[in-house]
Amino acid sequence: MLRCLELARNGQSRVCPNPRVGAVVIGDDGRVLGEGWHARYGEEHAERIALRHAAAKGGYQALQRATLFVNLEPCSHQGKTPPCTQAIIESGVGRVVAGMRDPNPEAAGGAALLRQKGVDVTVGVLEARCRRFNEPFIHSTLSRRPLVTVKIAQTIDGRMAAASGQSQWITGPEARTLVHRWRADADGILVGSGTARVDDPSLTVRHVPGPHPWRFVLDRRGTLPSGLRLFSDGRPTTVVTGQGVQPCYEASLLSAGGSILRVSMQGGHLDLGAALALLPVQSLLVEAGPGLASALMQQGLVDRFFVFLAPKVLGSGPLALDGFACQTLEEAITFEEHRWEQVGRDMLLRGFLRPH
Repeated sequence: MLRCLELARNGQSRVCPNPRVGAVVIGDDGRVLGEGWHARYGEEHAERIALRHAAAKGGYQALQRATLFVNLEPCSHQGKTPPCTQAIIESGVGRVVAGMRDPNPEAAGGAALLRQKGVDVTVGVLEARCRRFNEPFIHSTLSRRPLVTVKIAQTIDGRMAAASGQSQWITGPEARTLVHRWRADADGILVGSGTARVDDPSLTVRHVPGPHPWRFVLDRRGTLPSGLRLFSDGRPTTVVTGQGVQPCYEASLLSAGGSILRVSMQGGHLDLGAALALLPVQSLLVEAGPGLASALMQQGLVDRFFVFLAPKVLGSGPLALDGFACQTLEEAITFEEHRWEQVGRDMLLRGFLRPH
C-alpha cells in the first residue's frame, strides 16, 4: 500500500478533479507483476495500467493467483474512462486490497460489485494514511469547496515582517524549497491584495520539478497595479473581485488567459465562503498575509494550518494573525492532528483542523 501511495504522487495536481491513485499487482510468489498510476485527468486509471503490465509479464494464469493493491476502492461507473471494476473482472485477478472506500457516491460500490463476481476484496489497509493522502479529493467531494491550507512564516514573537514591511526572507532556503513543493502539489494558490501589492510574487514552481498551480488573487476593488507579475508574466491568473468591479488590468489579464470571478460582498469584504465554493480546484494553498489568514480562520474556512517558525525576534511589525482573537482558552482553535518538524534552521508546525 505504501508503494501505491508513492506511485500515486506522480499524478500531483494533474488529475484534478479525480483522486490520486496508484496500483500494484503482486504475484503469489511475492514478485511485482505490474504497477501504474493515474497520470492525468481523463487518461487511463492506475488499475488498468497495472493490470495490463501484469498480464504482459505473467499472463492470465498468474493474474488468477495475484493480488491487486490500490489506495482507493476501484470505481464502478463510466466516466472519462470505463469502470476499473470491469478491467479487474476481465483480468481474472483473484484478490483486491484497497486502502479506503471511495467517498464519491457516483464511483463508490466497486468493492461490493467485485465481491459479487467472486473476487476476494479487502478494504481499509492503512486507511488513515490513504485518507490523509487524498484529503483534497475527499474534502471537496463532501463539502463542495477546496481543501484550504494556510501557510505562514513568522518569527518566534509572531511577526510576519519587520516594522518597515520587509518580509523576505524570514525563513531559510530549505523552507522556501518545501513551499515550492507544496505549490507543485496544490491545484491552486491564493494570495490577498496586500501580499500581491507588496511582494509582487509570481506564485510559480521554481525550486522543485512539478506543474505550476492555478493562481488566484483577491482584489475586491480591482485596484492592484497592472504591472504586477501576476498580470504581466504571460501566465494565467484568476482575480476574485466584487460585483460590478472593472479592474484596470482586465484586458491584459484576459489576453494572458486569465479570468475574473466576481462575488458578493459581506461587511465590506469579499464573501470568502462564496468565493471558495466557486474556485474550480480541489486543493488551495493560501500564502496569506495577516488580514487574509485571520479572516479565513475567523470564518472556519481553514482545514490545514502550516506555520514556519524562524529563530528570530523582531519586537515589532505585523502579527501573523492580527485581527483574530479568542477571549478564553476554551475558545482556542485546536488541531485534530499536528506534528512538528525541523526544516533547515526553522521549525514547521503542520496542523490539521479537520479529521482525516
